[in-house]
Amino acid sequence: MALEARTYARLDQALAEIDAQRARDYPGETGDRQPVHTVYVPADRFTAGLPADWSARALAALDEHLPDAAALAGVLDVTEPVAAEVLPRLRAKLAAEPIEDLRVDFEDGYGDRPDAEEDADAGRAGRELAAMVGGPPFGGLRCKGLEPATRRRGVRTLDLFLDALGGTLPSGFVVTLPKVTHPGQVGAFAGLCSELERAHGLAAGALRFEIQIETPQAILASDGTAAVAGMLRAGAGRVTGLHYGTYDYSAACGVAAPYQSLAHPVADHAKAVMQVAAAGTGVRLSDGSTNVLPVGPPAAVLAGWRLHAGLVRRSLERGYYQGWDLHPGQLVSRFGATYAFYRAGLPSACDRLRDYLARAGNGVLDEPATAQAMASLLVRGLHCGALDPAEVSDRAGVDTETLDRLFRRRVG
Repeated sequence: MALEARTYARLDQALAEIDAQRARDYPGETGDRQPVHTVYVPADRFTAGLPADWSARALAALDEHLPDAAALAGVLDVTEPVAAEVLPRLRAKLAAEPIEDLRVDFEDGYGDRPDAEEDADAGRAGRELAAMVGGPPFGGLRCKGLEPATRRRGVRTLDLFLDALGGTLPSGFVVTLPKVTHPGQVGAFAGLCSELERAHGLAAGALRFEIQIETPQAILASDGTAAVAGMLRAGAGRVTGLHYGTYDYSAACGVAAPYQSLAHPVADHAKAVMQVAAAGTGVRLSDGSTNVLPVGPPAAVLAGWRLHAGLVRRSLERGYYQGWDLHPGQLVSRFGATYAFYRAGLPSACDRLRDYLARAGNGVLDEPATAQAMASLLVRGLHCGALDPAEVSDRAGVDTETLDRLFRRRVG
């Protein structure tokens, strides 16, 4: 070796601060469960019995319109054997856990109300959420944003809601902050969370929030930088997710109402920037919603399901593993399309992961990052119930602990 030891030492010293900053800013995937959807419910309509009600309505729609695997295959655009694997799992999911993440909405879905009415709904909804037994594993509220016109109302609602919870946050509790346009708003909200924790006797760092990306200013700042990246830094470690807001963002970009969609080019651009900004940070991504609901005569229901299922599949293929649902009927297409995605990907992911771990030649030269992606598909499929632990272990030849370690692998 031509270089002396002190050369290596100087190099380590020169890069020490950069190494520490990278480790801090890009901790990698947590490996924890991410819900496949967030259900938005206007605050005045929310009760503790809502998950059971949505379960019954979704199952009734499934029984009425999709009596067998052939009918389900047509809606999901998959083969009948895949649909046959999905159907019993779909039915079990709708019965046992119809909602994975519930968001009590005090913003667009709720609208502007007299202060006394919103005060009452904030207290009642908080008590209802606290009283839920065996409810969704994730939940929270969307308050109004920090723009001047809604700032005080949004903070007051959050304060009242937390008070109604009685000093104990439900498992998976998160706040959605909408209409964000500047990293300074995120920093201010992170500071507010600290004050709310002290006021309500919560542990430091207990309040986490997701940023709703529904303005062009959240993507591209006035100086040409990616504003959303600055928002993640401003969140002081409290930001858990970036959620795309389909219709506000599209409208702000000048897209006419008939063409606003999760699949519009302006949506794809925004979501690509979000995806790059969040990569390696541990912050999760969520796609938005479609306002075309599966309701009405049978043809309209089936058409609504086909549209929604196609959008869900499209999001999954692009690395967006979560989206929004607004109606009980959408649970059928949400879980149906999600389960079909993971069921269809199971054989290849298991076989390639087995060969990678065995270093066997199979005509595909997989790298560690690809193995992580395959582990991600399997772990996410297990988390939501699309896959069974035994079938993954048997086919991939890997235990859950090893899968989790591959999924959490830090890149670089």
